[in-house]
Amino acid sequence: MEQNILKAVELKTTQKRRLLLLFLQKQQRPTTAEDLYEKVKPLVAINLSTVYRNLNTLTEKGILTRSIRQDGKAYYSLPSQGHGHRLFCTSCNAVVSIDACPLGELQEKLEKETGYRILDHSLEFKGLCPKCVAKIDE
Repeated sequence: MEQNILKAVELKTTQKRRLLLLFLQKQQRPTTAEDLYEKVKPLVAINLSTVYRNLNTLTEKGILTRSIRQDGKAYYSLPSQGHGHRLFCTSCNAVVSIDACPLGELQEKLEKETGYRILDHSLEFKGLCPKCVAKIDE
């Protein structure tokens, strides 16, 4: 699968890129470059700057989505993980996925009004999870 994705956007298929995509697929949630680096480095000789460079290239080619969270870190995900709606805890970084997509009608309206063909969207709510709220309320 990773090889097909890379070929589709005319990127060279390298072991490092394939491993990054494989781990992003297994994570099934947005992940930082540092987390990916820790998972990949036991398997292949790689440094953190190479991970960042590859993630930036994959993002520019539309293979990955990148979002900056309140903690200031960039999180990367595959589009199937990117289109989703989530609650993020800004304290412990817990993530809860929201299954329903409340943006379908808005997307259609925006396409009609602007002429854009919208390919993807995401919605993120940031706040505190119940455990972190309980710690504050103690």
